[in-house]
Amino acid sequence: MTTHPELSIEERIRQLLLHLKIRRAHFAASQPSDWTTLAGKHPQIFASLTLIGRVPVDPKTLEHLSSRLLVVYGDRGPDAPRVQRVLARLPDAELVSVGNYALNGSWNDIVGDRTDAVGNALKRFLARMNAPGAVEVEAPDGESGEVAGITYRIRGSGPPLVLLPLGLARSQWEPLIPMLRRRFATITLGGEHLGMVALLESRGHGFGYLRMFRSPVEETRIQPGNAILEVGCGSGVLVRWLARQTAGNNPITGVDVNRYLLNEAEVLALKDGVGGAIDFREGDAEALPFRDESFEVVLSVTVIEELDADRLIAEMIRVTRPGGRVGVIARSLDLPLVVNLPLDPELKTKVENVRTGSAEETGCADASLYGRFRQAGLTEVRMFPQWASFDTLDCYVLQMLQDGILGTLNPEEVQQWRKARAKAEAEGTFFISWPHHCAVGIKR
Repeated sequence: MTTHPELSIEERIRQLLLHLKIRRAHFAASQPSDWTTLAGKHPQIFASLTLIGRVPVDPKTLEHLSSRLLVVYGDRGPDAPRVQRVLARLPDAELVSVGNYALNGSWNDIVGDRTDAVGNALKRFLARMNAPGAVEVEAPDGESGEVAGITYRIRGSGPPLVLLPLGLARSQWEPLIPMLRRRFATITLGGEHLGMVALLESRGHGFGYLRMFRSPVEETRIQPGNAILEVGCGSGVLVRWLARQTAGNNPITGVDVNRYLLNEAEVLALKDGVGGAIDFREGDAEALPFRDESFEVVLSVTVIEELDADRLIAEMIRVTRPGGRVGVIARSLDLPLVVNLPLDPELKTKVENVRTGSAEETGCADASLYGRFRQAGLTEVRMFPQWASFDTLDCYVLQMLQDGILGTLNPEEVQQWRKARAKAEAEGTFFISWPHHCAVGIKR
């Protein structure tokens, strides 16, 4: 089935709703890129909107929905004050804080971790929003399929409740489905055009990102027949690239702890014609489900920031055969961005030193990667920082980077940014380069 690459996100969702004969629905989401344009162009579709943790930098995006808006967030971590600042300008919105919980980044699984708290807040809010006539069409129970590149699955019956992806959360919406389906036709959306899968796919297909990825891959000196493993394969975009590059000459395995991502990865591999070339396995990067010395080449890309870095490296070495190569790419929090915009020097310095993303206390997002490789006993270690560049063709990644930057700026600085971006885009010169650390070593 064609994925209609020319369609926008809002048009894809709109076509899905038309297919299901839904004129108005409740929505629940996390990632702003999934819903902001749809809400801006077609606000009449929204009977209500629930946001889990994530709110746009600009509260104007939500003004027309504020009386129909619920935001559930964690009371700990650096994102909590920003959510409160945004919502302070939307007094009609409902804000629910989940106590003693840090909802930062895309890996958090608040629906799985705090099912009752999120479920009770959502149930109370939807009961208030579900006034007679607010939602006009009931979707059929049990239907699933794909429309305009968006996959859907309907469970339950009643007023439609559209559930967009929840970042990289393992549970997604599943713990709440039994409760929600008793009162609503829950319509779970997925596919390569939504949520973090869209971001991972956009990143992995980007010219600048692939150019960065090629360098450590070349250093691994893959030979025909070498068994290759990617730890933390996500949506599978990089193992699919490896499958195409190696033309079926190498057994390739992708492992990830996240079953939601693996399901998407398996579908995308089949669509890409390389499903038979990749073995997708569920497993923890800190306790890989493979025997010692199983692979010649073991790679991991932007996973080491999120867990025990030394344990990951040790596990990668354990499953590598003697003489095999281990390669890691880590997002950098100790190197500056490169932002190609005509900004005042002071503001340019400020935005280029914004740290996009975060790292766990035991993770690695800095130049300590190189010492960790040496300390783990790897030899002939090649070490090289890399910048992956993204321009307006890489809209998902660029938007994520920009959101991270704008969240640190005051209103006057935001205006200067927007003016500079418009000028640079008109000239065709706008890009942001994202720093990473890369290392490749040989197991003795």
